[in-house]
Amino acid sequence: MSRTRGLLVAVAATLALLGCGLLVGFLDFAAGLQGVEARPNRHADALVVLTGGTDRVSDAIDLLADGQAERLLITGVNPATTPESLARRLPRVRDLVACCVTLGYEALDTAGNAAETAAWVRANRIRSLIVVTSNYHMPRALAEIGHQLRDVDLRPYPVVTETAKLRPWWTSPHRSRLIATEYLKYVVVLARQALLPTPDVADPVMARDDVHDAASLSQAP
Repeated sequence: MSRTRGLLVAVAATLALLGCGLLVGFLDFAAGLQGVEARPNRHADALVVLTGGTDRVSDAIDLLADGQAERLLITGVNPATTPESLARRLPRVRDLVACCVTLGYEALDTAGNAAETAAWVRANRIRSLIVVTSNYHMPRALAEIGHQLRDVDLRPYPVVTETAKLRPWWTSPHRSRLIATEYLKYVVVLARQALLPTPDVADPVMARDDVHDAASLSQAP
């Protein structure tokens, strides 16, 4: 066997092992996605919801109204929305929205959500945090937030759409692509975190304590 042929065989074997590893990892990732929504069994200091998916904000508001936490950060809000719109859509919790919901405008992606959340958590000395996002997005969200808030107790609340509750992911090409894409993003996040140290985030002053319309909140995935 020539040297060149041996090198090609080694590269092919490495790629095959990498592909098998990614496939096994994907199946494990997909199997670990929660298929039902379960209320937190302990009170937390605060909630954070990452905009971008159906029902995320309304579910977070419901958790706040039920007394699961004292305050809520909505991170990744579209700056074109107004504080009054969410209160108009949710009149039953208007007072709660006015007193206990903080708006984060800066995040454009999940990493930005994590930075915005970390800043808010440190500014408010929060020790326990319920994280609200879609079930397929939860692993990456926890990885990003946990990387910046290693000393905070993070408690996931994965939001599951009605379609996902009724149909397993492999029966839907759209959901299969969505989960596969999310898995690859998750792998990239883990690789980046393995190479980079935990960022040193200074305590910020949140720009505004506002809330926005759930229908137009989405900036980050």
